[in-house]
Order: sequence, then C-alpha cells, then structure tokens
Amino acid sequence: MSKPKVAVSWNSSCGGCDESIVDLEEKILDVAEAVEFVLWPCAMDFKYEQIEALPDEDITVSLINGAIQNTDQEHVVKLLRRKSKIVIAFGSCACYGGVPSLLNLKNLDDSFRVSYTNSPTVINEQGTVPSADSEDDGHALSLPSVYKSVRKLDDVIDVDYFLPGCPPTASMIASALTALLEGKLPERKSVLASNKSLCSSCSRNDSKPETVSIKNLVRIHEVKADPGLCFLAQGIICMGPATRDGCDYPCIKGNMPCTGCLGPFDRTDQGAKMTGTLGGLLEAGDEEAAKKMADGIVDPAGTFYRYSVAASLLGGKREGEENE
Repeated sequence: MSKPKVAVSWNSSCGGCDESIVDLEEKILDVAEAVEFVLWPCAMDFKYEQIEALPDEDITVSLINGAIQNTDQEHVVKLLRRKSKIVIAFGSCACYGGVPSLLNLKNLDDSFRVSYTNSPTVINEQGTVPSADSEDDGHALSLPSVYKSVRKLDDVIDVDYFLPGCPPTASMIASALTALLEGKLPERKSVLASNKSLCSSCSRNDSKPETVSIKNLVRIHEVKADPGLCFLAQGIICMGPATRDGCDYPCIKGNMPCTGCLGPFDRTDQGAKMTGTLGGLLEAGDEEAAKKMADGIVDPAGTFYRYSVAASLLGGKREGEENE
C-alpha cells in the first residue's frame, strides 16, 4: 500500500512555517516514515513538472504557507489545489495574509520605491524596480507579475482547513498531521486550533484585576514590565483578548505582550475586536487625556492588524479589483 503523498509549498512569507516542520525534531522521522513528500522546495529538490504529471487529487494533503502576491504563486497554489484531496492553509500568512498583507494599506508603487530606491541601505542610482518584462543586452526576461493587493490563500483557491500561527507550533503541526493520518479531521473549513482566546490560558490571568482601567498607554520598551502582572493592567497593549489560543504564549513567558500571531479566535475582524476591547478599558477624563492615549498607539495598523490585514474589513479582498 502506497504512503499518503504530502506537498509543502511556500509563497509570500518568511519561511518560518517550513522551519516549524523541522521543529518536530525526532518526530519528523515518524512523519517521513508515514508519508511521501512529493514537494517541499525548502528542504528537497523537486520540479513543478513532477507535480503536473500526477493524477488529479493524487496528493493526500498540501500544506500551503504564505500569502499570494504574484502570478507565479497563484499558478502554483491552483496547481496544488487540483492535485490535492486536502489543502491546509498553513500559518497566519496563508490564513489571514500575515505581515505581507500590510502592503494592502499602502500603494504598491510607493512600496517599491521604499524597498528599491529610497532605503538607506540600497544603492540604486538607476532607480530600477521589478518589472514583469525587461530586456538586457538583447536578452528578454519575464518575471512573475506582482499584484496590487496581497491575498490570503482562500481568496485564490478553495481551502479545506486552516492552521494559523507565525509559525504554527510543532505540537499544533503534530496534532494536525496525526488527525489527518488517523482520519480524525474535524468538519471541513475548521481551524485546527483552539477556539478560545489566548487570555483563557495565559499564566498571568490570576494577576489580572477584576476591573481593568487603563489611564495611560505605554510601549513595552518604555517601561520595566512586571513579569507576573497582566500587560493590559500595566497599560501595555496585549492582543491576547482578540487572539486565538494555542501558541503556548512564548512571547508572554519572555515578558513580551502578545502581538496576535494566531489571528482571531472567532472569525471576527481581529483589529476591530481589540479596539473594541480597549475602548471598554481606557479611562480618559477629557479630550486631552484621550488624545494622549491615542498618541500612545504609534502604529495602529501594525499593532491591531499585524497578521490579519487581508482578512480584515480594512484591507481585505476588494471585489472587482484588477490585480494584474
């Protein structure tokens, strides 16, 4: 009997999701023994033509990480959708757009200028920016076209399951793969993680005051945070109330507030949920005090939507938009 075929694909992301598979440590040997990897560009040499030659739905599961930002990525994920029985959006970039989708709040041309011409670490006297078609010394070159908006995976293909995280933890991956191999996956379209907020299991819950009233917002580097006290009670924005549980909160254990990497736990707009939560906690006696609090949120988009712009009302998929 042949082993289940598994494909792992990487789009617009940092590569941490691929690394998280390696973090299975010795368990990865059990996985390698139980399945056949037919595509994993980060770890092995495969060619897309090998995937194209497979019968449709011959791959048992494809773990696709990263947001979709260009024509090549869209081509590959559509190919894997056709060849796979199950597709899992793997990591928060695939599930919600992740950090790459912060681009949706800016103009693409402006972003190119910042990256390729205006950056203090870049020398580009010709002002060259990426182009789909170019010619040099009589040779034509074609590259993938970059889209105006970054899209989450299920904006482009039908996704069966979602495994969030930046990256998903090794235990989350192991649980998902075990459920898959044992035929115990939940209802299709489920998120393969907890349905509770991070606050529900946070080790600082016992220190959280019965009534939190924030009179001043500070950033983590501006104060010496109490390692045993709820961040919000200290006036430090922590995304725990609006973020899915399941990461085992390594940031909080390191005395850093949650930044929201597992995305929303109830399919709501994560940033809107967090601003609503803060609205009920902030205590400003007058307009000047309210302005001072607002000034304490230096980067609202990066604070409330760092991992979820493409899944938000603010910068999600725009109907009728021409990406090309």
